[in-house]
Amino acid sequence: MNMERHTISHTASLMEALRKLNALSGGAMTLFVLDDGGVVRGSLTDGDIRRAIIGGTVLGSSVLEAARCDFRSVRHGAVDPGVLSGFRSLGITLVPELDAEGRLAGLIDLSRQRSLLPLKAVLMAGGKGERLRPATLTTPKPLLEIEGKAIIDYNIEALAACGIDDITVTTRYLADKLDEHFRQPVAGVRVKTVREDEPLGTIGAVALTDVAAAPGDTLVMNSDLLTTISFEEMYLQHKRRGADLTIAVVPYQVSVPYAILTLDGEDDSAVTGIEEKPSYSYYANAGIYLFANDLLATLVPGERCDATDLVERAIKAGRRVTYYTIKGTWIDVGSPVDFRQARELMRHHNAMNS
Repeated sequence: MNMERHTISHTASLMEALRKLNALSGGAMTLFVLDDGGVVRGSLTDGDIRRAIIGGTVLGSSVLEAARCDFRSVRHGAVDPGVLSGFRSLGITLVPELDAEGRLAGLIDLSRQRSLLPLKAVLMAGGKGERLRPATLTTPKPLLEIEGKAIIDYNIEALAACGIDDITVTTRYLADKLDEHFRQPVAGVRVKTVREDEPLGTIGAVALTDVAAAPGDTLVMNSDLLTTISFEEMYLQHKRRGADLTIAVVPYQVSVPYAILTLDGEDDSAVTGIEEKPSYSYYANAGIYLFANDLLATLVPGERCDATDLVERAIKAGRRVTYYTIKGTWIDVGSPVDFRQARELMRHHNAMNS
């Protein structure tokens, strides 16, 4: 952000502050009062000035007469996503990042930036998308457009809005097209691509990246999803539960259109009950995971591995594996029906927000 627009000297008057706030109309209307050394002395809104005037302060007075000293802030370079989530719930829009001396080092606009998650991300984009042919004969499925934007770019934008700017896309089928697409930044992020020389399963290509080289966690997801998942909420739950692996899931219900018999476990010729048209509820794997990096480090470069294999290995090793339920939209754009549904959904979304 342009910090100068949101700062004012401690020697300025309340009238000067009002003029500066007026110029911010339509954005985050908050100023931070700085002393001569750049230390933040307080925050200031038009409401703070109005209350000061009602209390008898004149417009020629110093901004310090109205500034709030109990403003909320975060430490630069050590932002806790949980704290930002709490600020958002309080209606706080603009959060200053302060250095160890209290100087302003950055600003976080929570109306634009959903979070600042300490994650890397890998998007899997090597599949052929055969069910969507002929559209995928010349275009890799992640680059098929919905409302004028590539499917994968919706996911890149959502990750960038959460402060994730180390993003790698694994490629194979029509890899040159994906390489070319990512020569330009998406949502301000320089996306890296890594190519599989041979099919490595649904997660094996992660071993070709550098994500497991450091402590922490990595988000791994399919690139052809259209979803409104809250990456922040998923991450906070992952940390709160002390998980090594969190699997995003969607509720899935199966309805049987017949009466189902219950049989005796010892005598399978004996009927013990009958249920008319029962429904069964399950959690389906949504193709989005949060992995501890040391789990990803067990992947062997060049060795085929599916995500389900790695999940089973983690469970057998006694690692803590949990799930996160997606509460919003989730569409796996794998068939013409899914593709039409995704286009209709985004058309409706854009109409509602235009």
